[in-house]
Amino acid sequence: MDTEEIMALALEMAGLDEIPGDSGIHNPGKEIKNVLIGIDMQLPEMLLAKELNFDLVIAHHPPGGTSRINFEKVVETQIDQMIEAGISPHIAEKAIQPRLEAVKMRTHVSNYDHNISAAKLLDIPYMNIHLPLDLICRRRFTEAIKKGTEKIDNPRVSDAIESMMELPEMKLGMTEPVVYVGSSSNLLGKWTVGMAGGTNGGAGVAMAYFNAGFSTVFYMHLGTSDAKELKKEDNAGNLIATGHMSSDSVGIAPFVKALREKGLEVTPMSGVFVPED
Repeated sequence: MDTEEIMALALEMAGLDEIPGDSGIHNPGKEIKNVLIGIDMQLPEMLLAKELNFDLVIAHHPPGGTSRINFEKVVETQIDQMIEAGISPHIAEKAIQPRLEAVKMRTHVSNYDHNISAAKLLDIPYMNIHLPLDLICRRRFTEAIKKGTEKIDNPRVSDAIESMMELPEMKLGMTEPVVYVGSSSNLLGKWTVGMAGGTNGGAGVAMAYFNAGFSTVFYMHLGTSDAKELKKEDNAGNLIATGHMSSDSVGIAPFVKALREKGLEVTPMSGVFVPED
């Protein structure tokens, strides 16, 4: 396989037609046979891959180049998620603005060339796949929670967490979901998995869901300041951070297995947990 075919596989699995702004082929390669994949794959990992004779390095998080410069475009897709959930467009746009501005400022000062230029100097194929694999994660979490709670009368937040923990990737991780706002004993109510939007939507997006009648929001991770802000809100519901590395693995592991089915040797590292069949 080549890097374009590998990216196409990820897009197909996620149901996307084009490469999103937070993903990219940064140094293309052909005749790929063995792959090193991880959450954060930068210069040290590229040197390791070169030393161990890997044909390709795949990062999950955007390492630079267009995947970092265009990251804000993916954050904006959270507006569509909110609208699909019944939130008014003008409220959705206002809710994401604080997070979007922070992303823009962080991107503007970042060294977007650091890892990309290193890959080219090392002459090692290098790519990252972010949103497509996060979409797989969101889909699997949604299916797991629905399956685990739909037959329970008045399910609690704890029932949803138990359902998520049935996923094998979650069992392999060292962190479990944490209820940062609300309580695991609270009623689950109307819920949503607020993921696959570049990063979490912060307190603003969470409150947009709560004010729209949602009782529980699942994020992959949450900042301290956002948690403090939400705890001050009388209308805040339950906010659960599912655990970053294990949650990312929920989306990445199926892709790793698909690559292996194509005949590639794939070695996970740097936070990617792949269950052994």
